This record gives sequence, C-alpha cells and structure tokens, in this order.
Amino acid sequence: MSGDDSLRAVFARHRWRLLLAVVLLLVTMLAGIGLLGLSGGFLTAAALAGALGAGATFNFFSPSAGIRALTLVRIASRYFEKLVGHDATLRIARDLRVWFFRRALPLAPARLGGTRTGELLARLMSDIGEVDGLLVRAVGPLLALAGSALATIAVAACIHWPAAALLLLLSLLVGIGVPVLAVRHGDAGEAARALHRTRLRTLAYEGLEGAADLAALGALDDWRARVEGAARQLAGDDHRRRGRLIAGNVLHSACAGLGLLAMLWLALSAFQDDRIEAPLAATLVFLTVALLEVAAGCGLAWQVLQSARISAARLRAIVEQPPSVVDPASPHSLPEPPAMLSFEQVVFAWPGETRRLLDGIDLQLRPGERIAIRGDSGCGKTTLSALLLRLWDPQQGSVRWGDVDLREVAQDDWHRRVAWLPQGAPVFAGSIADNLRLGDPQADEARLWAVLEQVRLGEWARHQGGLSAWVGENGATMSAGQARRLAMARALLRDAPLMVLDEPTEGLDVDTADALLVDLAQALGPRSLLMITHGHLPEGVVHRQYRLQSGRLMPETGEVRSQVIGPS
Repeated sequence: MSGDDSLRAVFARHRWRLLLAVVLLLVTMLAGIGLLGLSGGFLTAAALAGALGAGATFNFFSPSAGIRALTLVRIASRYFEKLVGHDATLRIARDLRVWFFRRALPLAPARLGGTRTGELLARLMSDIGEVDGLLVRAVGPLLALAGSALATIAVAACIHWPAAALLLLLSLLVGIGVPVLAVRHGDAGEAARALHRTRLRTLAYEGLEGAADLAALGALDDWRARVEGAARQLAGDDHRRRGRLIAGNVLHSACAGLGLLAMLWLALSAFQDDRIEAPLAATLVFLTVALLEVAAGCGLAWQVLQSARISAARLRAIVEQPPSVVDPASPHSLPEPPAMLSFEQVVFAWPGETRRLLDGIDLQLRPGERIAIRGDSGCGKTTLSALLLRLWDPQQGSVRWGDVDLREVAQDDWHRRVAWLPQGAPVFAGSIADNLRLGDPQADEARLWAVLEQVRLGEWARHQGGLSAWVGENGATMSAGQARRLAMARALLRDAPLMVLDEPTEGLDVDTADALLVDLAQALGPRSLLMITHGHLPEGVVHRQYRLQSGRLMPETGEVRSQVIGPS
C-alpha cells in the first residue's frame, strides 16, 4: 500500500504525538536511571563521610538537589507520557477502524460475501486492537530503551571506559539477544493464536445470532461444546505465549545477574586500583541495576511487535483484495430517467468456475414496468441482480441504462439510481427514524410519516410512540412482516427510478407476503421494479414474469394477467 490510503499513513498522521510520547518515555527512563545512579553514589559518599568522621568533606547540596530535580522530572514526564500515549493510541484506534471500513466497504458484498461475519468482527476488533498500540507499546519502548542505553553507556564511559564496554555488551544481550531468542519461531504461534481467536469470536457470534434455530434443533449443547473447544485452544495459545515470555524473563534475569556481578567486580577493581572514587564505583553499579530494570520490559515489547505484525497482515489480507469491479478512468454520464434497463446477451460464471450461471441473457425493463424473475435455488437469480447492481461485470454482453453500458459509468452514480431491498434486509438497533433515514438522510418527518403510511406502518409507529421509538437489535420489538415493511419503506425513501427486490417475502406467511407485495406495487408510482422471487405473486403485482433455467430466461406460461394494479 502507498499514499494516504496505507496502514503506515494512519500512524504517520499522528507522528508528532507518537514522537512526543517516545520522548517523554525516554525522559522518564533517563530520569529513573539517573535517579538510581545518583542516589547510589550519594548514599555511598554519605556513608563514607560518616565513617571517616568530622574531618571528611562531603558535598551534600548538589546531589540532593539533583535527586529532587530528577524525582520531579520523572513524576511529570511519567504523567504526560501516559496522557500523550493514551491519547495517541485512542486516535490511532479510531483512524484504523475508519481506514478498515473505507477499504473494506467497496469490497462488500461481492468480495466480503465469502468472509464470515464473525471473522470480519475479529479483524475489526481483535486485530485492530493488536495493531493500534504498536508504536506506543512496542516500537516506542524499544526506541526509548535504546536511547536510555546509549545515554547510560556515555555516562559510564566518562567514569570508567571498561564499564561502558560492559554496559554496551549487556544492553545488546538483554535488549536484543534474549528477547529475540524468546520470540523466535513465534510467528507461527501468533498466527495460530489469531486464527483461534477469530474462530472463537465467530462461533460465539453465530451462536448468538442463531440461538433460536439451535434451540429448535436441539443443537445448543453441541454448539456450546464447540465454543468451549475453541476457548480451550485459545487458552492454550495464551499459555504458550506466556510461557515464551516467562522463559525470556528467566533468561533476562540470569543475564542480568551475571552482568551485575561483572559490573560489581569491575567497579570494585577500579576503586581498589585508585582509578575511580568509591561514590563513582557505586554509581556504576546502580546505573547497571537501573538499566537492567528498564530493559525487563523488552520481552513484552518484542512480543507485542510480533503480534502486531501478524494482525496487520491479517487486516491487509481483507482490504487488499482486488475489487470485483473498477470504475473507468473517465466515466460517462448516465441518461436521466425515464430510461430503459436492458441485459444484452449477458454471460457470467463465478471466478474459478466453468459453469455459466447466466448464458446469453436478454431482458428489457421499460420505465414504470414491473417484472419478476423466478427459478430454483442456485439457478442464478441473485447473480442477475448482482450484475444489475454492478457488484460484478459480465464476462460477455452488457447491462445498459438507456444507451450507456454500466461498465462505462461510476458505481456511485449508478447506485444513486437504484433502490435495493436485499433478502433479509436488516433492521438496525436504533429508532424508527434512524432506520428510515438510511434511505434518505435529509428526509423530514412529514416524508417519513408519508412513507410509513404507504407501507401501512403508520398506526404501528404511532402506537410505539412515534418516529423516535426504539426498534431494538435486529428489530426485536417488531414482527417479521413489520420488519420487512420498515425495510421496504427505507428503500422507497431513496426515490430512485429503479427498485430491485431480492426475495422480499422470504420467511413471511402467505397472507402477510401478499399484502406486502400489493402495498409495494401501489407505492412504487412511476418507478420500475425487478423482483427476484420464488414465491407466489398476487394478481397485478407485476406485468411480466420469467423463469431462469439453465442460464436462460424464459417467459412464464400464463404471464398475461388481469392488471388489478396497472403501471403508473
């Protein structure tokens, strides 16, 4: 990825906050290391002055002032580092979600249709959660640790250069060598952990969504067992992950202990040979202790870095899929309605398959005309609507609006001409008005009430408390027929010249379905209608009916009916 649409660009937009957070963390680390080193030297000098008696000289004021200053600096920098770091992380988390939606939504439903909803949720929540703190929890601490190590080594070099060489070796060992050794071969473990986390979230989501069906089929116990199995797998991954971190910490402690002993021996030897004074020898030892303490978080930072890389790759795997259709470089303008929709010798087979679902389709839908296409499941009815919506392009032939091939126009321009009511159109958790305004965000209350009356939901809405009434998650407060009517009202609000319905009466009883279709035909006005259905249609709802079979459209016998509801 490149440009402003890349994952890297999301972090680049907050580079100054991130840089400030790293600087503040570096200041906090340096203040802590300096505080411990200065305190160690000060206490040693004080102890020696006390042991030598009244004749000994001892600078009390400068070290004590330095200790107080470093203490205040550490408190302030720690506070602001947390403040800035959390602010940057929350902003990045927000922008990562926007980035993911911006890249993923153009892939829906054509490309994303093959990805389970629970898996998409896992990418959106868990994987972004791993990535959003990448710089603050991993890269930032590692950079600050590197800066702290260099500063500590520089101070040690001013005191006794062999001590600086030892600190350099120790820094490389506990800052890079031990953590990398602890996380090596961990990519496979992190990938398996992400996969099992996704599987658990998917099972839990789908179990909640289908709880009623699982209960009706007596499959709840089996589903719980699958969820528990996925949870055990994830717990095992987390256990192994913690084991790798603990092993790294043990190795870090061993190296730290040996390094501290080496520094103690080196400092005492230098003091014994009169190369450095006792307070400076103590300072070297305490600087080593402080640096090793700061480096104790290296293992976790490297592990976070590894996990974030895996999660970032999983996010890219979704959003970097090639789109099913691409807008032309110079899109043509669409004819203004009324215009005729036509399929001309359309051929289509799904990618990777040889069977043609559509094999030479010819169809004309004139302005104000209503037609229905029927057929067995899997015959290609929904594929036909997908080509109409330009979610896919035909391999041969063309779909035209007026005299313009839809491949020559921008998708957004075409979608503004279409109102689509898909099979199982969702009712969102919100108010009646919230759901309706998805069809037209600018619609006023008078128009909302008018469209509710068109679909015979006006009385129900008033009984519920008006347009601000809450409909619940997935329309929990509504019957199936009411939910379908609300979705239809939302489609009608688009005021598009063409409406496409995909199984609009699926799951409804016959009386409810017939009433819904009759009301729809009356509400359409001058709009054209293409309906995908396999159910019975009341007299007069459509003007023509076709059956899709073996990739071809055939007029249904007895298609000419008395027009109870004629075209407007």
